[in-house]
Amino acid sequence: MNNAQEYTIEETLDAEGLLCPEPVMMLHNKIRDISEGQVLEVIATDPSTQRDIPKFCEFLGHELLLSEERGNYYHYHIRKCEG
Repeated sequence: MNNAQEYTIEETLDAEGLLCPEPVMMLHNKIRDISEGQVLEVIATDPSTQRDIPKFCEFLGHELLLSEERGNYYHYHIRKCEG
């Protein structure tokens, strides 16, 4: 998922300190608010997001551009696709 593709992050969702299912619920609401093709960054501290966010993207057809652990934080870059 970490690739050399260049893109611009248009929005950030801070889910720090939130536990399942809150990060994915917030992601669902936030992704509705952005336009197709825009990239959303999600920053979370709940390890379950490593399972839940990729499944969310797969199920709803969004492109997961980055999934990365940095210290105690999990970073995701998601491109909204048509849907």
